[in-house]
Amino acid sequence: MFKALILQAQHNLSDALMEFMIRDRLSCMRFLGLSLGDRTPDENTIRHFRNRMTETGTLKRVMKAFDWQLQKKGNIPMSGQIVDASLVPAPKQRNTDREREAIKAGKSAEEIWPDEPNKAAQKDRGARWTLKIGGKVRYREDGTPLPMIALPVFGYKSHIGIDRRYGFIRAMAVTSASTADGRLLRRVISTDNIGSEVWADSAYRSQSNEKWLGDTMLTSRIHRKKPMGKPMPRATARTNAQKSSIRAHVEHVFAHQKNRFGLFIRTIGLARAEAKLALANPAYNLDRLIFHERRRAMA
Repeated sequence: MFKALILQAQHNLSDALMEFMIRDRLSCMRFLGLSLGDRTPDENTIRHFRNRMTETGTLKRVMKAFDWQLQKKGNIPMSGQIVDASLVPAPKQRNTDREREAIKAGKSAEEIWPDEPNKAAQKDRGARWTLKIGGKVRYREDGTPLPMIALPVFGYKSHIGIDRRYGFIRAMAVTSASTADGRLLRRVISTDNIGSEVWADSAYRSQSNEKWLGDTMLTSRIHRKKPMGKPMPRATARTNAQKSSIRAHVEHVFAHQKNRFGLFIRTIGLARAEAKLALANPAYNLDRLIFHERRRAMA
């Protein structure tokens, strides 16, 4: 059953489609250890198994157990760690102003829609709207910067920390999309890494984070922010560029999950979104482990 969840995470399959793939593909049956005459799990069995693992906290323990096995195989976290976060979209919710205020106030779905139980069951109160501002800064002929592109996104945010040497995901956290990245720094820092350096973008730089890193004997390699109303000093820009060449490796993890896994949150609620990402992260680590083992075999 756990192998079925890994397959589901790697191919971004719904429970119903996972049931069909197990019955239809011989490769899936071989991976799960099933023969043609065996009974196969249906979508309800898959869903109940995943929910049970989520409720009992087994998914988090599985990730820790897998990390322990990685270290036994020689993949010890070293050379520091890289931290970042990425938005994971979810089905958009259309709510009125009153309903949005009630959701932000922390009211339950039953309290907001007492006379509409079916509607309440389909409302995701854990996801939030945010603006994704990205793209390269472009300038006019007079040297003034052009406005940045802002894309509204509804969903959740995946926070991860990877080790620099091997690129495995060592720590994770899941929040709504509107949560500030810097607040989750302490939750995605692994204490097992034998390197003291921590790389992250400027969203993680704050006085409290810098103080905490210093108190825990960690070396900050977090990008420095541009001074308010002033151009970026050349020395700071060069230092940030050097940090970016290392920090960019964490972007490869998100690209792998979104392009190859088609990462998307179909479920409702923060707990189920966390379960979705708690399966996507070990699935990525499995792919990364295969990459390292093939490279060692070729060497």
